[in-house]
Amino acid sequence: MNKYLLLDSGTLTPQGLDNVRLEICEMKKDIMHTPFFTEDYFREPARRWEVRIDNGYPNVIYDPAERIYRCYYTLCTYDPASANTPLSERKITHYEPLPGRITSLAYAESRDGVMWYKPALGLVSFEGNTENNLLFLHAHGTGVFLDEREEDPKKRYKLVTKVEGPDESGFMAVNFSEDGIHWGEMVPWPEHNPRADSHNFVFRDKRDGTFRLITRTWKNGVRISVMSESRDFIRWSEPVEILRGRRFSAQVYSMPVFQYEGLYLGLPSVFHEGDRSSDDFDTVDCELAFAAEPEHFDWVCPGSPVIRRGKGRYSEEFDCGCIFASAPVEIDGQMWVYYMGGNGQHSDFRESSLGRASFEQDKLAFYTAVDREKRGLLTTAAFRFFGEDIEVLAEMGEQGYLEAALCTKWNRPIEGFGYAECEILPGEGGYYKIHFKNRNIQDWGQRPVLISLRFQDCRIYAFRGALELQSPKYG
Repeated sequence: MNKYLLLDSGTLTPQGLDNVRLEICEMKKDIMHTPFFTEDYFREPARRWEVRIDNGYPNVIYDPAERIYRCYYTLCTYDPASANTPLSERKITHYEPLPGRITSLAYAESRDGVMWYKPALGLVSFEGNTENNLLFLHAHGTGVFLDEREEDPKKRYKLVTKVEGPDESGFMAVNFSEDGIHWGEMVPWPEHNPRADSHNFVFRDKRDGTFRLITRTWKNGVRISVMSESRDFIRWSEPVEILRGRRFSAQVYSMPVFQYEGLYLGLPSVFHEGDRSSDDFDTVDCELAFAAEPEHFDWVCPGSPVIRRGKGRYSEEFDCGCIFASAPVEIDGQMWVYYMGGNGQHSDFRESSLGRASFEQDKLAFYTAVDREKRGLLTTAAFRFFGEDIEVLAEMGEQGYLEAALCTKWNRPIEGFGYAECEILPGEGGYYKIHFKNRNIQDWGQRPVLISLRFQDCRIYAFRGALELQSPKYG
């Protein structure tokens, strides 16, 4: 059985769309449990190395062998501006970072994904003491993942980071670990040194085993997302652009990526500059992007956050200013996206904390009618069928209806497969079965066919079944 999310533009015929628009599904925040933890510089007992978590760039991983959740996050271990400004004074002054900030990598863990602990690891000396949860000093925007395809047990965990040097110098490096806590020496990249002053998110492609790094560079004065590739995790290709925002007002700050139902999905953090009078100036939203192939991403619903920032301004809700996501993890059949939320503007004082939000399987974006009083028309690209099972994931309101037809062109239903002959039958998991009263779908053979849906008061998310998408028209 194949599945196709309709947020992928390649699944649709643009000439066969009428009175429809794509809308994002905002993830549901876990308001009962979050925030899980925050920076503890001004708490008792104080963690003096947590002077400013800043963006956090969380990497949340579940290790099935150890049955533990791990969170690797970036923080500032040395930042005089934050250290010398108590929380009570931060509403009446502004953050001005001083030279010499040190960015590092810290670690937290959880048995259930809810109760998180920052263990004393005894690995890194900070102010003469190793009783802290630090893994590395001078590591910027570290990306960590568990490589379940790795045959060498000493390389199960892998990371990519920007090792900081004096005067903004530095170099890209990788590292390996068996248990995710004890690491070896940093291995510098043999060539290429991108700016990479952001989340260096890394993963192994399920399709072909390629290691992919998603990082950030600058072009024409704006931040852009770029990708570098490697087959051995040591030698990396020159980074190439994969996603650009919308001038100053919507720049791609960072982008974790995950593979889902044949697509690459990104959770770009979108930074807003360019208009100091704008309500969202100097804030960071989390949106959704997609790609059929990893070399180029498109926006799903530009300007629509998939995780909405909290309410208020500085020091109100913990995530009212900035959101930086990790890739999803599945817990008890539910998809959770952990994220660092900041309670203030990006360039000002803010304290960051770990939160999470969830989405239902296959429900990331949906088509609905623009004018709710009129019928919408949605037509797929060409499919071939190899069985009778065709299902559509939909939600219908009290007055809603949904009908389907198989067509040779968007407005040419096939005899016996028209709207009048169609029955929409309840299935499992919110899916509805498309059935025709007097014909079997296999009667049409292997010839390409379009699925056309007419609906009202309805949300349509995806198709699944014994069908296969044909090559896009302009592929």
